[in-house]
Amino acid sequence: MMKQLLGQVALCGTLLLAVPVGAHSPKHAEPVKPLHGGQSLAAGPYHLELVAKDGELILYVADHADKAISSDGAKAKATIQQGYEKAKLQVELEPSGNNTLKGTGTFTINPNTGIMVFLKLPDQDAYAARFTPLKTGDRK
Repeated sequence: MMKQLLGQVALCGTLLLAVPVGAHSPKHAEPVKPLHGGQSLAAGPYHLELVAKDGELILYVADHADKAISSDGAKAKATIQQGYEKAKLQVELEPSGNNTLKGTGTFTINPNTGIMVFLKLPDQDAYAARFTPLKTGDRK
């Protein structure tokens, strides 16, 4: 029994190391100019721009030169959290055009909303980015 448990722990550790996940938070990410009115962050080799509205998320994927990267075959998930509440909502983002992924759900976006996006493009490493809403005074 103990050997089996140790084997499972070793397997989990190996799997966690096999899929590197790059993450950038707004305070550590290089400035990225949003092209679609959302928030943009660098995540590994990508610029990810998230446009978040009540009930809808749109993720745009580009390279560091802002050239669109196809979202065909991509898998993405957004975790929405309202402030410090423990309740979280997960939204699957599906490819929906050239370089976009979209997801819908029953949620509202407010100044306390944080959204963590995980993106995996075919034959590429997975990356994550944490988006937080703009403060009212930051909107232009």
